[in-house]
Amino acid sequence: MNKITLICPVIADHTLEKTIPALPSLPGLIEKTVLWGRERPSFIPPHCEYMQSPSLASGKVLNTLIEMVKTDYMLMMDQPRQIHIPPRTIERLMDIAESTGAGILYSDYHQETRNRLIEHPLIDYHPGSIRDDFDFGHVTLFSMPAVRRSLDMFGNIPEVDYAGLYDLRLKVSINHPILHVQEPLYTKYGLESADEGGSRGTEIQFDYVDPRNQSIQKEMESVVTRYLKNIDAYLEPRFHNVPISHEQFPVEASVIIPVRNRASTITAAIQSALAQETSFHFNVIVVDNHSTDGTTSSLRELANLHPMVKHLTPSRRDLNIGGCWNEAVFSPFCGRFAVQLDSDDIYSSPETLQTIIDVFGSGDCAMVIGSYTLVNEKMEEIPPGLIDHREWTDDNGHNNALRINGLGAPRAFHTGLLRTIGFPNIHYGEDYAVALRLSRYYRIGRIYKNLYYCRRWEGNTDFRLTIEQKNRNDLLKDRIRTVEILARQKMNREKSLR
Repeated sequence: MNKITLICPVIADHTLEKTIPALPSLPGLIEKTVLWGRERPSFIPPHCEYMQSPSLASGKVLNTLIEMVKTDYMLMMDQPRQIHIPPRTIERLMDIAESTGAGILYSDYHQETRNRLIEHPLIDYHPGSIRDDFDFGHVTLFSMPAVRRSLDMFGNIPEVDYAGLYDLRLKVSINHPILHVQEPLYTKYGLESADEGGSRGTEIQFDYVDPRNQSIQKEMESVVTRYLKNIDAYLEPRFHNVPISHEQFPVEASVIIPVRNRASTITAAIQSALAQETSFHFNVIVVDNHSTDGTTSSLRELANLHPMVKHLTPSRRDLNIGGCWNEAVFSPFCGRFAVQLDSDDIYSSPETLQTIIDVFGSGDCAMVIGSYTLVNEKMEEIPPGLIDHREWTDDNGHNNALRINGLGAPRAFHTGLLRTIGFPNIHYGEDYAVALRLSRYYRIGRIYKNLYYCRRWEGNTDFRLTIEQKNRNDLLKDRIRTVEILARQKMNREKSLR
Protein backbone atom coordinates (compact mmCIF):
# COMPACT_ATOMS: atom_id res chain seq x y z
CA MET A 1 0.00 0.00 0.00
CA ASN A 2 1.18 3.54 -0.68
CA LYS A 3 2.58 5.49 2.23
CA ILE A 4 1.77 8.90 3.64
CA THR A 5 3.54 11.85 5.23
CA LEU A 6 1.78 13.22 8.31
CA ILE A 7 1.80 17.01 8.83
CA CYS A 8 1.01 18.33 12.34
CA PRO A 9 1.47 21.54 14.32
CA VAL A 10 3.25 21.65 17.67
CA ILE A 11 3.06 24.76 19.84
CA ALA A 12 6.08 24.47 22.15
CA ASP A 13 8.31 22.06 24.09
CA HIS A 14 5.80 21.55 26.86
CA THR A 15 3.16 20.35 24.38
CA LEU A 16 5.44 18.04 22.41
CA GLU A 17 5.19 15.21 24.92
CA LYS A 18 1.38 15.41 24.62
CA THR A 19 1.36 15.84 20.85
CA ILE A 20 3.52 12.87 19.88
CA PRO A 21 1.41 10.18 21.66
CA ALA A 22 -1.71 11.63 20.04
CA LEU A 23 -0.42 11.19 16.50
CA PRO A 24 -1.59 8.19 14.47
CA SER A 25 1.00 5.41 14.57
CA LEU A 26 0.56 2.96 11.73
CA PRO A 27 3.75 0.98 11.03
CA GLY A 28 4.30 0.44 7.34
CA LEU A 29 1.84 3.22 6.41
CA ILE A 30 3.11 6.50 7.86
CA GLU A 31 6.58 6.99 6.43
CA LYS A 32 7.37 10.33 8.00
CA THR A 33 5.86 12.90 10.36
CA VAL A 34 6.60 16.58 9.82
CA LEU A 35 6.01 18.78 12.83
CA TRP A 36 5.84 22.54 12.42
CA GLY A 37 5.53 25.55 14.71
CA ARG A 38 6.90 28.94 15.67
CA GLU A 39 9.62 27.70 18.05
CA ARG A 40 11.86 24.72 17.41
CA PRO A 41 11.51 22.14 20.21
CA SER A 42 14.67 21.16 22.07
CA PHE A 43 14.12 17.52 21.12
CA ILE A 44 12.79 16.09 17.85
CA PRO A 45 11.73 12.42 18.00
CA PRO A 46 13.66 10.13 15.60
CA HIS A 47 10.66 9.46 13.35
CA CYS A 48 9.84 13.16 12.99
CA GLU A 49 11.19 16.14 11.08
CA TYR A 50 10.63 19.73 12.15
CA MET A 51 9.85 22.76 10.01
CA GLN A 52 9.92 26.15 11.72
CA SER A 53 7.02 28.31 10.56
CA PRO A 54 4.20 30.29 12.18
CA SER A 55 1.69 28.98 9.63
CA LEU A 56 1.19 26.61 6.72
CA ALA A 57 -0.72 29.37 4.93
CA SER A 58 2.58 30.82 3.66
CA GLY A 59 3.26 30.08 0.02
CA LYS A 60 7.00 29.78 0.61
CA VAL A 61 6.48 27.33 3.47
CA LEU A 62 4.02 25.22 1.51
CA ASN A 63 6.29 25.00 -1.53
CA THR A 64 9.12 23.85 0.78
CA LEU A 65 6.84 21.33 2.46
CA ILE A 66 5.71 19.88 -0.85
CA GLU A 67 9.36 19.38 -1.82
CA MET A 68 9.94 17.52 1.46
CA VAL A 69 7.07 15.08 0.89
CA LYS A 70 8.22 12.02 -1.07
CA THR A 71 5.16 9.83 -0.38
CA ASP A 72 2.03 9.48 -2.51
CA TYR A 73 -0.17 11.12 0.13
CA MET A 74 0.06 13.93 2.64
CA LEU A 75 -2.27 13.97 5.65
CA MET A 76 -2.73 17.34 7.37
CA MET A 77 -4.03 17.50 10.93
CA ASP A 78 -4.66 20.53 13.08
CA GLN A 79 -4.88 20.44 16.91
CA PRO A 80 -3.49 16.87 17.10
CA ARG A 81 -3.80 16.71 20.88
CA GLN A 82 -7.56 17.18 20.50
CA ILE A 83 -8.11 14.76 17.62
CA HIS A 84 -8.35 10.98 17.72
CA ILE A 85 -7.94 9.16 14.40
CA PRO A 86 -8.92 5.47 14.57
CA PRO A 87 -6.59 3.01 12.81
CA ARG A 88 -8.89 2.38 9.83
CA THR A 89 -9.50 6.04 9.01
CA ILE A 90 -6.35 6.65 6.99
CA GLU A 91 -6.76 3.40 5.06
CA ARG A 92 -10.36 4.38 4.30
CA LEU A 93 -9.36 7.79 2.94
CA MET A 94 -6.53 6.34 0.88
CA ASP A 95 -8.75 3.62 -0.54
CA ILE A 96 -11.27 6.22 -1.75
CA ALA A 97 -8.49 8.37 -3.15
CA GLU A 98 -7.04 5.42 -5.06
CA SER A 99 -10.47 4.41 -6.38
CA THR A 100 -11.55 7.88 -7.52
CA GLY A 101 -8.39 9.79 -8.38
CA ALA A 102 -9.45 12.53 -5.98
CA GLY A 103 -6.97 15.32 -5.30
CA ILE A 104 -8.21 16.20 -1.81
CA LEU A 105 -10.39 14.23 0.61
CA TYR A 106 -12.06 15.27 3.88
CA SER A 107 -14.70 13.67 6.08
CA ASP A 108 -17.34 14.25 8.70
CA TYR A 109 -16.28 13.73 12.30
CA HIS A 110 -17.57 13.29 15.82
CA GLN A 111 -17.46 16.19 18.25
CA GLU A 112 -17.15 15.41 21.93
CA THR A 113 -18.25 18.31 24.14
CA ARG A 114 -19.22 18.12 27.79
CA ASN A 115 -19.16 14.32 27.73
CA ARG A 116 -21.51 14.21 24.75
CA LEU A 117 -20.52 12.72 21.40
CA ILE A 118 -22.37 14.22 18.46
CA GLU A 119 -21.84 13.92 14.73
CA HIS A 120 -20.47 16.99 12.96
CA PRO A 121 -21.44 16.79 9.28
CA LEU A 122 -19.66 18.79 6.61
CA ILE A 123 -20.93 19.65 3.11
CA ASP A 124 -19.96 18.50 -0.37
CA TYR A 125 -17.51 20.52 -2.42
CA HIS A 126 -18.96 22.11 -5.56
CA PRO A 127 -17.47 24.26 -8.34
CA GLY A 128 -18.90 27.23 -6.44
CA SER A 129 -17.24 26.26 -3.15
CA ILE A 130 -14.48 28.79 -3.80
CA ARG A 131 -14.98 30.92 -0.70
CA ASP A 132 -11.77 31.01 1.31
CA ASP A 133 -13.49 29.84 4.52
CA PHE A 134 -14.81 26.50 3.23
CA ASP A 135 -14.83 24.04 6.13
CA PHE A 136 -12.77 20.88 5.51
CA GLY A 137 -12.81 19.85 9.17
CA HIS A 138 -9.57 19.01 10.97
CA VAL A 139 -8.09 16.17 8.89
CA THR A 140 -7.41 16.50 5.16
CA LEU A 141 -5.73 14.05 2.78
CA PHE A 142 -3.87 15.36 -0.28
CA SER A 143 -2.86 13.22 -3.25
CA MET A 144 0.71 14.31 -3.98
CA PRO A 145 0.63 13.28 -7.65
CA ALA A 146 -2.45 15.49 -8.04
CA VAL A 147 -0.73 18.33 -6.17
CA ARG A 148 2.37 18.15 -8.34
CA ARG A 149 0.41 17.92 -11.59
CA SER A 150 -1.63 20.95 -10.57
CA LEU A 151 1.43 23.01 -9.68
CA ASP A 152 3.19 21.96 -12.88
CA MET A 153 0.17 23.12 -14.88
CA PHE A 154 -0.76 26.32 -13.02
CA GLY A 155 2.48 27.34 -11.32
CA ASN A 156 3.89 27.10 -7.82
CA ILE A 157 2.06 28.59 -4.89
CA PRO A 158 2.81 32.35 -4.93
CA GLU A 159 4.79 34.02 -2.16
CA VAL A 160 1.78 34.90 -0.04
CA ASP A 161 1.63 34.99 3.74
CA TYR A 162 -1.98 33.92 4.29
CA ALA A 163 -3.44 32.43 1.10
CA GLY A 164 -1.11 29.52 0.35
CA LEU A 165 -3.47 26.68 1.25
CA TYR A 166 -6.30 28.51 -0.52
CA ASP A 167 -4.22 28.74 -3.68
CA LEU A 168 -3.22 25.07 -3.49
CA ARG A 169 -6.80 23.92 -2.99
CA LEU A 170 -8.13 25.95 -5.91
CA LYS A 171 -5.40 24.74 -8.27
CA VAL A 172 -5.92 21.08 -7.33
CA SER A 173 -9.69 21.42 -7.77
CA ILE A 174 -9.41 22.39 -11.45
CA ASN A 175 -8.55 18.92 -12.74
CA HIS A 176 -9.09 16.68 -9.71
CA PRO A 177 -12.18 15.97 -7.58
CA ILE A 178 -12.32 17.29 -4.04
CA LEU A 179 -14.30 14.60 -2.26
CA HIS A 180 -16.34 14.76 0.93
CA VAL A 181 -16.47 11.37 2.66
CA GLN A 182 -19.84 11.38 4.36
CA GLU A 183 -18.70 9.31 7.32
CA PRO A 184 -17.49 10.45 10.76
CA LEU A 185 -13.94 9.12 10.51
CA TYR A 186 -12.35 10.79 13.56
CA THR A 187 -13.23 12.52 16.82
CA LYS A 188 -12.54 16.11 17.86
CA TYR A 189 -12.49 16.92 21.58
CA GLY A 190 -13.33 20.31 23.11
CA LEU A 191 -15.45 23.28 22.06
CA GLU A 192 -15.70 24.43 18.44
CA SER A 193 -15.31 28.17 17.77
CA ALA A 194 -18.84 28.25 16.37
CA ASP A 195 -20.10 27.21 19.80
CA GLU A 196 -18.81 30.39 21.38
CA GLY A 197 -21.99 32.31 20.52
CA GLY A 198 -22.61 35.81 21.79
CA SER A 199 -20.71 38.81 20.51
CA ARG A 200 -17.54 36.83 19.68
CA GLY A 201 -19.67 34.55 17.51
CA THR A 202 -20.72 37.62 15.58
CA GLU A 203 -17.08 38.77 15.30
CA ILE A 204 -16.09 35.40 13.83
CA GLN A 205 -18.92 35.60 11.30
CA PHE A 206 -17.71 39.01 10.10
CA ASP A 207 -13.94 38.48 10.39
CA TYR A 208 -13.55 38.65 6.62
CA VAL A 209 -14.63 42.31 6.52
CA ASP A 210 -12.72 43.44 9.60
CA PRO A 211 -10.42 46.31 8.49
CA ARG A 212 -7.57 44.65 10.41
CA ASN A 213 -7.71 41.78 7.92
CA GLN A 214 -7.39 43.85 4.72
CA SER A 215 -3.96 42.46 3.83
CA ILE A 216 -5.37 38.94 4.10
CA GLN A 217 -8.30 39.90 1.91
CA LYS A 218 -6.04 41.30 -0.80
CA GLU A 219 -4.05 38.07 -0.93
CA MET A 220 -7.20 35.98 -1.12
CA GLU A 221 -8.54 38.19 -3.89
CA SER A 222 -5.36 37.84 -5.95
CA VAL A 223 -5.51 34.05 -5.59
CA VAL A 224 -9.17 33.72 -6.57
CA THR A 225 -8.67 36.10 -9.52
CA ARG A 226 -5.91 33.89 -10.90
CA TYR A 227 -8.11 30.85 -10.36
CA LEU A 228 -11.03 32.40 -12.26
CA LYS A 229 -8.67 33.16 -15.15
CA ASN A 230 -7.42 29.55 -15.08
CA ILE A 231 -10.97 28.17 -15.40
CA ASP A 232 -12.09 30.88 -17.87
CA ALA A 233 -14.65 32.38 -15.50
CA TYR A 234 -12.89 35.73 -15.07
CA LEU A 235 -14.75 38.76 -16.42
CA GLU A 236 -12.96 41.85 -17.68
CA PRO A 237 -14.13 45.18 -16.18
CA ARG A 238 -16.25 46.02 -19.21
CA PHE A 239 -19.85 46.77 -18.36
CA HIS A 240 -23.04 47.19 -20.33
CA ASN A 241 -25.05 50.37 -20.12
CA VAL A 242 -28.13 49.99 -17.98
CA PRO A 243 -31.08 49.86 -20.40
CA ILE A 244 -33.49 52.75 -20.26
CA SER A 245 -36.84 51.65 -18.86
CA HIS A 246 -39.93 53.05 -20.52
CA GLU A 247 -42.23 51.74 -17.80
CA GLN A 248 -44.33 54.16 -15.83
CA PHE A 249 -43.61 54.05 -12.12
CA PRO A 250 -45.87 55.53 -9.43
CA VAL A 251 -42.91 56.87 -7.40
CA GLU A 252 -39.16 57.24 -7.84
CA ALA A 253 -38.22 54.74 -5.10
CA SER A 254 -39.81 52.06 -2.96
CA VAL A 255 -38.44 50.79 0.32
CA ILE A 256 -39.07 47.02 0.31
CA ILE A 257 -39.59 45.21 3.64
CA PRO A 258 -40.41 41.48 3.58
CA VAL A 259 -41.61 40.42 7.03
CA ARG A 260 -42.87 37.46 8.98
CA ASN A 261 -43.41 37.55 12.74
CA ARG A 262 -41.46 40.67 13.68
CA ALA A 263 -43.99 42.39 15.91
CA SER A 264 -41.27 43.77 18.18
CA THR A 265 -39.19 45.41 15.42
CA ILE A 266 -41.33 46.11 12.35
CA THR A 267 -42.72 49.45 13.57
CA ALA A 268 -39.25 50.91 14.14
CA ALA A 269 -38.15 49.73 10.70
CA ILE A 270 -41.11 51.34 8.96
CA GLN A 271 -40.76 54.55 10.96
CA SER A 272 -37.11 54.84 9.90
CA ALA A 273 -38.24 54.51 6.29
CA LEU A 274 -41.03 57.06 6.67
CA ALA A 275 -38.55 59.50 8.25
CA GLN A 276 -36.52 59.71 5.03
CA GLU A 277 -36.11 63.21 3.62
CA THR A 278 -35.94 63.18 -0.16
CA SER A 279 -36.32 65.41 -3.19
CA PHE A 280 -38.54 62.76 -4.82
CA HIS A 281 -41.66 60.78 -4.00
CA PHE A 282 -41.26 57.34 -2.45
CA ASN A 283 -43.33 54.72 -0.70
CA VAL A 284 -42.80 51.76 1.64
CA ILE A 285 -43.95 48.32 0.47
CA VAL A 286 -44.26 45.80 3.28
CA VAL A 287 -44.84 42.19 2.21
CA ASP A 288 -46.39 40.44 5.18
CA ASN A 289 -45.73 36.73 4.74
CA HIS A 290 -48.72 35.55 6.78
CA SER A 291 -47.46 36.63 10.20
CA THR A 292 -49.06 35.07 13.28
CA ASP A 293 -47.59 37.13 16.13
CA GLY A 294 -49.35 40.51 15.88
CA THR A 295 -47.21 41.89 13.06
CA THR A 296 -50.22 42.01 10.72
CA SER A 297 -52.32 44.21 13.01
CA SER A 298 -49.41 46.62 13.49
CA LEU A 299 -49.01 46.87 9.72
CA ARG A 300 -52.70 47.56 9.20
CA GLU A 301 -52.55 50.41 11.69
CA LEU A 302 -49.47 51.92 10.08
CA ALA A 303 -50.97 51.61 6.58
CA ASN A 304 -54.13 53.35 7.75
CA LEU A 305 -52.11 56.18 9.30
CA HIS A 306 -49.65 56.57 6.43
CA PRO A 307 -50.86 56.24 2.82
CA MET A 308 -47.21 55.82 1.77
CA VAL A 309 -47.19 52.39 3.44
CA LYS A 310 -48.43 49.64 1.13
CA HIS A 311 -49.29 46.51 3.08
CA LEU A 312 -49.28 43.43 0.83
CA THR A 313 -50.17 39.87 1.81
CA PRO A 314 -49.25 37.23 -0.80
CA SER A 315 -51.95 34.83 -1.93
CA ARG A 316 -49.31 32.08 -1.89
CA ARG A 317 -48.07 30.48 1.31
CA ASP A 318 -44.92 28.92 -0.13
CA LEU A 319 -42.88 32.09 -0.43
CA ASN A 320 -39.46 32.61 1.07
CA ILE A 321 -37.74 36.01 1.30
CA GLY A 322 -36.93 36.04 -2.42
CA GLY A 323 -40.53 35.30 -3.31
CA CYS A 324 -41.70 38.15 -1.07
CA TRP A 325 -39.33 40.50 -2.89
CA ASN A 326 -40.93 39.47 -6.17
CA GLU A 327 -44.36 40.27 -4.75
CA ALA A 328 -43.19 43.83 -4.09
CA VAL A 329 -41.12 44.36 -7.23
CA PHE A 330 -43.84 43.14 -9.60
CA SER A 331 -46.62 45.01 -7.79
CA PRO A 332 -48.09 48.19 -9.33
CA PHE A 333 -46.84 50.14 -6.29
CA CYS A 334 -43.13 49.61 -6.93
CA GLY A 335 -41.04 52.64 -7.80
CA ARG A 336 -38.27 53.04 -10.35
CA PHE A 337 -35.75 51.89 -7.72
CA ALA A 338 -36.29 49.17 -5.11
CA VAL A 339 -34.37 49.68 -1.87
CA GLN A 340 -33.91 47.00 0.81
CA LEU A 341 -34.74 47.33 4.49
CA ASP A 342 -34.93 44.23 6.68
CA SER A 343 -37.76 44.04 9.17
CA ASP A 344 -35.47 44.13 12.22
CA ASP A 345 -33.10 46.86 10.99
CA ILE A 346 -33.34 50.64 10.55
CA TYR A 347 -31.80 53.31 8.36
CA SER A 348 -29.08 55.28 10.12
CA SER A 349 -30.39 58.74 9.22
CA PRO A 350 -33.12 60.54 7.23
CA GLU A 351 -30.57 61.02 4.39
CA THR A 352 -30.06 57.30 3.61
CA LEU A 353 -32.58 56.98 0.79
CA GLN A 354 -31.54 60.20 -0.91
CA THR A 355 -27.88 59.17 -0.72
CA ILE A 356 -28.61 55.87 -2.44
CA ILE A 357 -30.74 57.30 -5.24
CA ASP A 358 -28.15 60.02 -5.89
CA VAL A 359 -25.62 57.30 -6.77
CA PHE A 360 -27.99 55.91 -9.37
CA GLY A 361 -28.27 59.39 -10.84
CA SER A 362 -24.52 60.03 -10.94
CA GLY A 363 -23.39 56.75 -12.51
CA ASP A 364 -24.57 54.02 -14.84
CA CYS A 365 -25.23 51.42 -12.11
CA ALA A 366 -27.68 48.52 -12.06
CA MET A 367 -27.41 48.22 -8.30
CA VAL A 368 -26.13 50.28 -5.37
CA ILE A 369 -24.84 48.75 -2.13
CA GLY A 370 -24.20 50.76 1.01
CA SER A 371 -22.47 50.12 4.32
CA TYR A 372 -23.91 49.18 7.68
CA THR A 373 -23.02 49.07 11.36
CA LEU A 374 -23.63 46.09 13.61
CA VAL A 375 -25.60 46.89 16.76
CA ASN A 376 -27.34 44.89 19.47
CA GLU A 377 -31.02 45.07 20.36
CA LYS A 378 -30.29 48.19 22.44
CA MET A 379 -28.81 49.86 19.34
CA GLU A 380 -25.33 49.74 20.89
CA GLU A 381 -22.49 49.17 18.43
CA ILE A 382 -20.89 45.73 18.61
CA PRO A 383 -17.67 44.41 16.99
CA PRO A 384 -16.56 44.67 14.30
CA GLY A 385 -18.75 47.78 13.94
CA LEU A 386 -18.92 49.28 10.45
CA ILE A 387 -19.12 46.74 7.62
CA ASP A 388 -18.19 48.66 4.46
CA HIS A 389 -16.80 45.91 2.19
CA ARG A 390 -13.89 48.02 1.03
CA GLU A 391 -12.47 44.89 -0.58
CA TRP A 392 -14.74 45.80 -3.49
CA THR A 393 -13.08 47.59 -6.41
CA ASP A 394 -14.64 48.84 -9.63
CA ASP A 395 -12.19 46.78 -11.66
CA ASN A 396 -12.45 43.45 -9.84
CA GLY A 397 -15.38 43.54 -7.43
CA HIS A 398 -17.56 41.49 -9.77
CA ASN A 399 -14.92 38.70 -9.74
CA ASN A 400 -13.99 38.89 -6.06
CA ALA A 401 -17.71 38.72 -5.20
CA LEU A 402 -17.53 34.99 -5.96
CA ARG A 403 -15.12 34.50 -3.04
CA ILE A 404 -17.04 36.18 -0.25
CA ASN A 405 -20.39 35.36 1.31
CA GLY A 406 -22.04 38.77 1.17
CA LEU A 407 -21.79 42.17 -0.44
CA GLY A 408 -23.20 44.57 2.12
CA ALA A 409 -26.37 46.55 2.87
CA PRO A 410 -28.58 48.35 2.20
CA ARG A 411 -29.03 47.06 -1.33
CA ALA A 412 -30.92 48.91 -4.03
CA PHE A 413 -31.86 47.89 -7.57
CA HIS A 414 -33.19 49.22 -10.85
CA THR A 415 -36.73 47.87 -10.78
CA GLY A 416 -36.88 47.51 -14.56
CA LEU A 417 -33.87 45.18 -14.50
CA LEU A 418 -35.20 43.25 -11.52
CA ARG A 419 -38.41 42.55 -13.40
CA THR A 420 -36.41 40.88 -16.18
CA ILE A 421 -34.71 38.37 -13.86
CA GLY A 422 -36.65 38.20 -10.58
CA PHE A 423 -35.43 36.89 -7.24
CA PRO A 424 -34.99 33.17 -6.57
CA ASN A 425 -37.63 32.01 -4.09
CA ILE A 426 -35.14 31.06 -1.37
CA HIS A 427 -34.80 31.91 2.30
CA TYR A 428 -31.13 32.92 2.30
CA GLY A 429 -28.77 34.43 -0.25
CA GLU A 430 -31.52 35.65 -2.57
CA ASP A 431 -29.97 39.13 -2.77
CA TYR A 432 -26.49 37.65 -3.28
CA ALA A 433 -27.75 35.63 -6.25
CA VAL A 434 -29.26 38.74 -7.85
CA ALA A 435 -26.15 40.83 -7.19
CA LEU A 436 -23.90 38.21 -8.85
CA ARG A 437 -26.25 38.03 -11.83
CA LEU A 438 -26.32 41.81 -12.26
CA SER A 439 -22.55 42.17 -11.77
CA ARG A 440 -22.06 39.74 -14.63
CA TYR A 441 -23.13 42.53 -16.99
CA TYR A 442 -23.45 45.83 -15.15
CA ARG A 443 -21.53 48.11 -12.82
CA ILE A 444 -22.39 48.01 -9.12
CA GLY A 445 -22.25 51.32 -7.25
CA ARG A 446 -20.82 51.40 -3.72
CA ILE A 447 -21.28 53.73 -0.74
CA TYR A 448 -18.71 53.35 2.03
CA LYS A 449 -20.27 55.45 4.79
CA ASN A 450 -22.75 54.07 7.30
CA LEU A 451 -26.34 54.10 6.00
CA TYR A 452 -27.92 51.34 8.02
CA TYR A 453 -28.03 49.75 11.46
CA CYS A 454 -28.10 45.94 11.39
CA ARG A 455 -29.41 44.57 14.66
CA ARG A 456 -27.90 41.33 15.94
CA TRP A 457 -30.35 39.69 18.33
CA GLU A 458 -31.88 36.31 19.07
CA GLY A 459 -34.59 36.89 16.47
CA ASN A 460 -32.13 37.03 13.56
CA THR A 461 -32.59 34.26 11.03
CA ASP A 462 -28.88 33.37 11.40
CA PHE A 463 -28.68 33.56 15.21
CA ARG A 464 -27.13 30.52 16.92
CA LEU A 465 -27.64 28.24 13.95
CA THR A 466 -27.27 24.51 14.37
CA ILE A 467 -24.52 22.92 12.29
CA GLU A 468 -27.22 21.51 10.00
CA GLN A 469 -28.74 24.97 9.46
CA LYS A 470 -25.34 26.54 8.84
CA ASN A 471 -24.48 23.78 6.38
CA ARG A 472 -27.74 24.34 4.55
CA ASN A 473 -27.03 28.06 4.20
CA ASP A 474 -23.42 27.53 3.11
CA LEU A 475 -24.44 24.89 0.58
CA LEU A 476 -27.10 27.19 -0.83
CA LYS A 477 -24.59 29.97 -1.49
CA ASP A 478 -22.05 27.50 -2.90
CA ARG A 479 -24.70 26.40 -5.39
CA ILE A 480 -25.51 30.01 -6.24
CA ARG A 481 -21.81 30.53 -6.99
CA THR A 482 -21.72 27.32 -9.03
CA VAL A 483 -24.51 28.58 -11.30
CA GLU A 484 -22.77 31.93 -11.68
CA ILE A 485 -19.38 30.40 -12.51
CA LEU A 486 -20.96 28.16 -15.15
CA ALA A 487 -22.78 31.16 -16.62
CA ARG A 488 -19.58 33.20 -16.80
CA GLN A 489 -17.68 30.35 -18.41
CA LYS A 490 -20.44 30.05 -21.01
CA MET A 491 -20.28 33.81 -21.67
CA ASN A 492 -16.53 33.64 -22.23
CA ARG A 493 -16.81 30.65 -24.55
CA GLU A 494 -19.42 32.43 -26.65
CA LYS A 495 -17.27 35.57 -26.82
CA SER A 496 -14.30 33.56 -28.06
CA LEU A 497 -16.42 32.13 -30.91
CA ARG A 498 -17.45 35.54 -32.24
